[in-house]
Amino acid sequence: MVVSVDLIPVFDLGGVQVDSVEKPRVFSYPIHTFLIRRVVDILQTHRRQKQGRDPMAGKRTSAESLGTGYGLARVPRVKGTYRAAFVTMAVKGRSAHAPTSMKIVYKRVNKKEKRLALVSAISSTGIPEFVAKRGHVIEGVKHIPLVVVDDIEAVKSAKEAKDVLRKLGLWSDVERVYRGLKARSGKPRRRGRVKRVGRGPLIVVYEDRGVGLAMRNIPGVDVVELRSLNPEHLAPGGYPGRLTVWSLSAFRKLDEIAGKVYMAYV
Repeated sequence: MVVSVDLIPVFDLGGVQVDSVEKPRVFSYPIHTFLIRRVVDILQTHRRQKQGRDPMAGKRTSAESLGTGYGLARVPRVKGTYRAAFVTMAVKGRSAHAPTSMKIVYKRVNKKEKRLALVSAISSTGIPEFVAKRGHVIEGVKHIPLVVVDDIEAVKSAKEAKDVLRKLGLWSDVERVYRGLKARSGKPRRRGRVKRVGRGPLIVVYEDRGVGLAMRNIPGVDVVELRSLNPEHLAPGGYPGRLTVWSLSAFRKLDEIAGKVYMAYV
């Protein structure tokens, strides 16, 4: 079936085209990679927790310099011994320029700037070159952007979810994530960061009616409702062009959430 440039094919859960929908104007917005990176970096600071060191750490000691005339360096030494203390170069000494809990780690971003980054990130998901450059496997994908009927929102089981991903041509990208899984050892593992998982397909729905639970155990696959969509979902790490699946209802609402900020550029 031949589809015009302004129409996007709509597929069912079996990968068969059943309809077409008009392409939202948001996909005509220019892609500003620097703006996307800036906003994503700011959003990442919202998950950081302030941390600092005890101001007296390494300073609770009777150490005092012996002065000159002993053939020793004039560093503070513990009373009754020659062991150095207090200074940064000494074992268990104070830390130079230690982190402080007073540091402001939460950065703010203008609402309009954030919206511009969101629109730009959405636009990048509709260009196959950007998606491929990001590392996604798109050879078997039915279409980019990929729009699926709203039945995808009601997928209930992991078995059904995997079957849908296979029929839509997305499973090759999931296998790429499987190949890249890396189990950590040492301190990251003790702190709960056991595995490093890459980013696979993103599924954007208007309403999550069960697909989030169905997809949650498939590595790299994320599900997000349209109202919660932000640039970090579409451009993890600040790199635009994530392989994205849109439910039909969410796709039709894209121009509404984007607002009028991009109209001057279209």
